[in-house]
Amino acid sequence: MATVFETRLIGNIGKDAIVKPMERGIFAINFPVAHNKNWRDKKTGASKTKTTWVNCTIWKREGGNMRIVDFLTRGTMVELVGTPYAKGYITEDGSVRTEIRLNVSDTNILRPAQRVEGDLDDLIDSDDFSVENEGGFDDFNISDEDF
Repeated sequence: MATVFETRLIGNIGKDAIVKPMERGIFAINFPVAHNKNWRDKKTGASKTKTTWVNCTIWKREGGNMRIVDFLTRGTMVELVGTPYAKGYITEDGSVRTEIRLNVSDTNILRPAQRVEGDLDDLIDSDDFSVENEGGFDDFNISDEDF
């Protein structure tokens, strides 16, 4: 019996996509997506937001259509379908972290980015993990073992 392990993610892209050439004529298109969970605190009535970052990768073969990269810009709201997995790493201070990744099989642009500086504040819960700190997207590395 076949099994399926697939997830759908709707969120905003945190940084413009980066294309990384891999071995065997394959390209990895990498970009982080922020998913915000909003709720109201029952005791105080205050609005709360929890941001979860997912490092996403679209795989393309050499000679394939790479036009999707033009649309994967910071602030764009996307719907992605793919296979999730977790990858651990050790930070400079020696602590162990885990990041959520998604190998994307289907992409849908829901709302293009409105390119105004400072818009990233709307995507990130300032009290939580952001792309710029603690092994965020800048430390997002892909190896041949990841596919």
